[in-house]
Amino acid sequence: MGLRRCCCMLAIVLAYGLWLVPPETALAQQGKPAVAGSLPSTNLSNDVSTDPSLPRPAPGFANARVAGNPLAPEAKSVGMKTCIACHQLEADHFTHTLHALGLIAANKADPAIPVCEACHGPGSEHAKNPQAKGLIIAYTKDGGTPIDVQTRTCLTCHAGGPRDHWLGSVHQRNGLSCSDCHNPMAKFSVEGSMAKQSINDTCAQCHKDIRLQFNRRSHMPLPEGQMSCDDCHNPHGSLSSGSSLTSFPLAKTNTVNETCYQCHAEKRGPFLFEHAPVRESCLNCHTPHGSNQNTLLVAPVPFLCQQCHTQQRHPNDLQTANSLMTGKNPDERIMGRGCLTCHANIHGSNAPAGPRFHE
Repeated sequence: MGLRRCCCMLAIVLAYGLWLVPPETALAQQGKPAVAGSLPSTNLSNDVSTDPSLPRPAPGFANARVAGNPLAPEAKSVGMKTCIACHQLEADHFTHTLHALGLIAANKADPAIPVCEACHGPGSEHAKNPQAKGLIIAYTKDGGTPIDVQTRTCLTCHAGGPRDHWLGSVHQRNGLSCSDCHNPMAKFSVEGSMAKQSINDTCAQCHKDIRLQFNRRSHMPLPEGQMSCDDCHNPHGSLSSGSSLTSFPLAKTNTVNETCYQCHAEKRGPFLFEHAPVRESCLNCHTPHGSNQNTLLVAPVPFLCQQCHTQQRHPNDLQTANSLMTGKNPDERIMGRGCLTCHANIHGSNAPAGPRFHE
């Protein structure tokens, strides 16, 4: 009891002493060098005098600088007002975008931060000769700016993350630029500065054949708005080459199965009895976008199963005219769901009596 009373008295004395010392005195005792040394380092400082009443720009836009244009090395920066003098319509569209909000706010806090020239490069030569191509970084096919210059300018700020594998990707090899999918000059989409209203519409500009597959009777829920192309693909590049059944172009994961398991986790296993084609690749039996067969199958059952199981236990007469449901002697093994009527757990089984995936 005496020890507990002593501890309580000591805590009260310490709290009273701290209360008597004002915060200013405590900071003064540390000294400014000690306080500065305890703070994390930043890169937000600059030598340009700014209005102290304005908020500091966001770190991403505070690092914006005039883009380099190799086709106009002698050009000088002219500022946003000079650009708006000719490009009023573009400026009106640009006003409502994320880039405009960030860059204009940063420019007000620090006049050294460019707005238009952060993406288009210095505009003095372009202002002197507006008809000459290449004097300003243009993001169009006929603007005179090479595609590698366009993408390099965008990656100055947007490097890293999903764009780490852009160089060498199938989109980069086919000559696509950022502006083929994105339009930062107008707000067409809710997010991502897409060139169309949605990610799916943007991808469908080129991949019309894939988009049509989602109109088949069995399809992924993309038309219903429950998923988008970037749920499975990374349009900015991938480590996967897409050269076999186990991988596909612009994959977000290392293998086909890992991508499918993001939603179909119950198929992951491990199972006591594995089905070899399932473990190898989901594409052995399923097509990923849409199919006219049940559950995205590449062929109807039992013909899908008999691509591999032609001489095991069941004879190949399941495919004859007489054994089909419309034949003279229909076989009960292909009625209803065909092979799946008995072999229900075709993706794998944990039942002790399930080596044939009956349970």
